[in-house]
Amino acid sequence: MKVGLSLRIDVTKIDKSRLYTGKKGIYLDVTTFVDTENADQYENNGFISQTVTKEERDAKVQTPILGNVKVIYTDGQQSAPVAGNAVAQVADMTMEELDEDIPF
Repeated sequence: MKVGLSLRIDVTKIDKSRLYTGKKGIYLDVTTFVDTENADQYENNGFISQTVTKEERDAKVQTPILGNVKVIYTDGQQSAPVAGNAVAQVADMTMEELDEDIPF
């Protein structure tokens, strides 16, 4: 089954200590849970949070919810239009540019 998702993240909630430098940029691991069959009152089908390590999961550490997931496409049936291309815009920014807009 093919699924298209629209993700919206509140970057002010990112724990910057979880950012890490890789070979091609600065990364943040996130986790999402999606229910393609049901939506909440805001038409969201899931949420996004920062990924926790196995040790943190065992210790029941919970990271804040960074944003929401909306199913916009399933097997050829589009549910809603995607508003803009925020992911591409953020991917082209440097860490300094991101820092200017993040209030922490």
